[in-house]
Amino acid sequence: MSIGMMDFSKWGGVCAAAGLVLAATAGTAAADGYETGNYQIAAPAADEGRKFSYSFNIGVTSDYVFRGYSQTSRDPALQGGFDLGYGIAYLGMWASGVDFDNGLLPATTGQNANAEVDLYAGFKPTWRGAEFDFGVIYYFYPGASDRGAELDMVELKAGVSGTLAPNLTAGATVYWSPEYTGETGNVWTFEGTAGYQFRKIGVFTPTVSGTLGVQLGDDAAWRTAFGNGRDDYVYWNAGLDLAVENISFDFRYWDTNVSNSGGFCDGPIFQCGEAFVFTLKVSVP
Repeated sequence: MSIGMMDFSKWGGVCAAAGLVLAATAGTAAADGYETGNYQIAAPAADEGRKFSYSFNIGVTSDYVFRGYSQTSRDPALQGGFDLGYGIAYLGMWASGVDFDNGLLPATTGQNANAEVDLYAGFKPTWRGAEFDFGVIYYFYPGASDRGAELDMVELKAGVSGTLAPNLTAGATVYWSPEYTGETGNVWTFEGTAGYQFRKIGVFTPTVSGTLGVQLGDDAAWRTAFGNGRDDYVYWNAGLDLAVENISFDFRYWDTNVSNSGGFCDGPIFQCGEAFVFTLKVSVP
């Protein structure tokens, strides 16, 4: 659906997320953060010679995809956030518009969220050239009713990343939630990423990257909501990022192995089939 065809409620969610981001950045003068590729949290590394660091970012994406599932019914979303760092410790916030309204459930069920806000903190020690990341993430959906299934959730994460060869980086992260979104039980997520940065071409610095992830749920509610009857699914993406100074243009392909039996991946919300996503992001500094 084009931007011009988006209904008022969807833009309401986008504006709500934008307001949260702008208010936060204005009050803290901070940023960078929750990566708009929606599969990785990036915290600012502490600069040598200073203990404090900060960054903020704002951007727009043609489709907010999280672990293979569209969070915006294949519509665009405004996104942004900020990060603060002190030595190896970091904390931050990231927000995005979402669209969980399937047009069938009443607003009191809690499935009508229009905005998502993520708060996160952790620390990133280094050892023998590898960077580790241990943190906690709280996802919440302001304005959504919780009379149905609770959408908010907490995840713990542990990851490691490093340089395998000149310009080639890779990492692996494990996420665990004791109660996944929608009250769908204990869920594990395992994710690997890799990226290669090429030499500068004109004003652009191109990077190709990809992600492969698998999610495991042991609850019948999770199998119904995310696995289409199975207790696991695999998701992946691959794309090209073109960076110009502090601006990035990301072109990315997403897909999953979730069965589309019964039109599961083509419903009114949480589509999980293949998608091509464009994201524009500005970061400072």
